[in-house]
Order: sequence, then structure tokens, then C-alpha cells
Amino acid sequence: MDYYWKANLKILFCLLTIWFIVSFGFGILLSDWLDQFRIGGFKLGFWFAQQGSIYVFILLIFTYVFLMGRLDKKVSEERDKKDS
Repeated sequence: MDYYWKANLKILFCLLTIWFIVSFGFGILLSDWLDQFRIGGFKLGFWFAQQGSIYVFILLIFTYVFLMGRLDKKVSEERDKKDS
């Protein structure tokens, strides 16, 4: 079980780091620089602050579900081998 929680925390840390970079980094810190580019008629920094961070967060939720399903399957298979 120790492996499971370490892997789970690693996944969480990576995904939350991505979310932090997108929401805080792109939406606030790099907003002025990103505003020189446009997406859908809106400045990119504004887009990340208003829409992009939400889209990325939803994508990260689905990524987390996928990765945790894969991890659960791997741990379950290892446990079944150990019990046999």
C-alpha cells in the first residue's frame, strides 16, 4: 500500500503543479506577455485567466481519473499475483 500512496501523491503533485502554472503563471504572472497573442479574438493572457485555467482544470480531472484507474489496476494485479 505504501507504493500506492506514493504514486498517488506523485500524480497529485504533478497535476496540481500544472494547474498552478496555468492558472497563476499564465493567468497572472505572464498575462501581460501573453496578451500580445490572441485566441478567438481575445488576448491570450485574459483568455487563460478567464477560460483557459478552467478548461485545463477539467482536463486534469479526466487525466487524474485515467491515471488513477491505471494505478488501481496495476496495484490490483500485483496483489492478485502476491495472493496466488
